[in-house]
Amino acid sequence: MFYIHDIACISPQKTFSEIDIEHLNCPVGGKLPAIEPAYEGIPLNILRRMGKAVRMGVGAALTIAKQNAQGIIIGTANGGMEDCIRFLNQVIDYNEGVLTPTNFVQSTANAIASQIGLLTSNRGYNCTHVHRGLAFENAVLDTAMLLSENPSHRYLLGGIDEISAYNYNIEFLDGWFKKEKVAGKSLYQANTKGTIAGEGSVMLLAGKHANGASAQLMAIRMLHADDEQYIAGELKGFMAEHVSDAGDIDLFLSGENGDARLQKYYDACEAVLYKNVPVAHFKHASGEYATVTAFALWLACQAFQKQSLPQHFLKYRRAKKDFRKILIYNNYHGMQHSFMLIAKV
Repeated sequence: MFYIHDIACISPQKTFSEIDIEHLNCPVGGKLPAIEPAYEGIPLNILRRMGKAVRMGVGAALTIAKQNAQGIIIGTANGGMEDCIRFLNQVIDYNEGVLTPTNFVQSTANAIASQIGLLTSNRGYNCTHVHRGLAFENAVLDTAMLLSENPSHRYLLGGIDEISAYNYNIEFLDGWFKKEKVAGKSLYQANTKGTIAGEGSVMLLAGKHANGASAQLMAIRMLHADDEQYIAGELKGFMAEHVSDAGDIDLFLSGENGDARLQKYYDACEAVLYKNVPVAHFKHASGEYATVTAFALWLACQAFQKQSLPQHFLKYRRAKKDFRKILIYNNYHGMQHSFMLIAKV
């Protein structure tokens, strides 16, 4: 599909600038808020007007956006939802009178891509995909299609979502977040419904040629289904199509999130794997959000670079010494599923 030439991540862990994923930051009040950097590349008069999602997206993008990208493709489920709610509250508070436009401008889902374009003077293709739990995956597919048409181009691809009070409260009442406190890997032993909320921003530079690349996104598949055996069958077909030998998978990166209602999907997919394939999970570090597969992709790139992962990511079976191919599976709310196959260059 395409090669990854550079990647940046802002998350609840130390993943930006000085990277340290050995130490694990735990949830606070059922949430894993992102650790925001100083955003030195963003002018202060612009930064103070930005909502959190826009700040994180622009902040991660500016570290790699100067490498001559021909377009910007973003995946997000909610964009700047917090600013959207602020604007709607203003409508009520000011009785539909004279309103401050800043919150409205920053609240639209495409504000992230547009701000990156403005700050980097990028006048190329600019698109935002908003597809809930498959927003980032659709952005990946869009990038792959653009590169097949323009193989000499490079594109800035990203997945960003924030924890907004509005969304958190709605999803908490709907049972998607845990009522009890959980910390670290105990998330996976809770055996109750719900998980912990997370947020983050991952930006990467995608190109069609291998020169200077660190990883290759080989294949992706998206599904809408609620039958775990159907999902397992699709994974088996995906592996048969894109992996010559199922034993070539060096790591299965599972989106398991501690929600007992969704465990059947991950168990069914793990049953498809060869018995010696190591399994790792990552949502105790990132939390759950719609575009969290972007964080999983960043983690896969780290595994290729370091040829190791901290022990707290591993579920069982010791990881192999040489990471060459990593398979990512994620499930959002039991209905939206995706597989991604990543290879070391």
